[in-house]
Amino acid sequence: MIALLPLETVDPQAVETLLDRAFGPGRRARTAYRVRLGTSEIPELSFAAVADDGSLIGTIQCWPVALECDGGGSAPMVMVGPVAVQPDRQQGGIGRMLMERMLEAAEGSPLPGADALMLVGDPEYYGRFFDFTAERTGGWRLPGPFEPRRLLARGAGVPAGPGMVGARLRRAA
Repeated sequence: MIALLPLETVDPQAVETLLDRAFGPGRRARTAYRVRLGTSEIPELSFAAVADDGSLIGTIQCWPVALECDGGGSAPMVMVGPVAVQPDRQQGGIGRMLMERMLEAAEGSPLPGADALMLVGDPEYYGRFFDFTAERTGGWRLPGPFEPRRLLARGAGVPAGPGMVGARLRRAA
């Protein structure tokens, strides 16, 4: 049996260890880390998958970001990811379970941007199972390299115009 718990109830070092195992030591150099630099995950949309023995086997984190529109203005969004699963437990539906739980929490949420989810990921997977598409992301820029076909979004609040995606809420000093 796998329990899905709020991520904030899990040891932060265990989360970091899981992320290192799932993505490797160079994970912090990825563009997604630059997008969310200086902000903290959204507790209401971030979850942990914990096995019966109490071990952490998966996580999903979500982050407050915004599209700073080229014509002015800002559109709040939520960046989904990373979705991480212990390597020896991958392909067992844990990541999908975490995504479904997050989507359930986001649906109808009053959090700014909860109706505008975005991520950088495999369009075949995230499109097929979770309705993420690149339809409205063509004019978006990120603070680092990315494949445009992998910049995906879903939700009624997803902006369609050009602009730069970056962190929305800064951590308190």
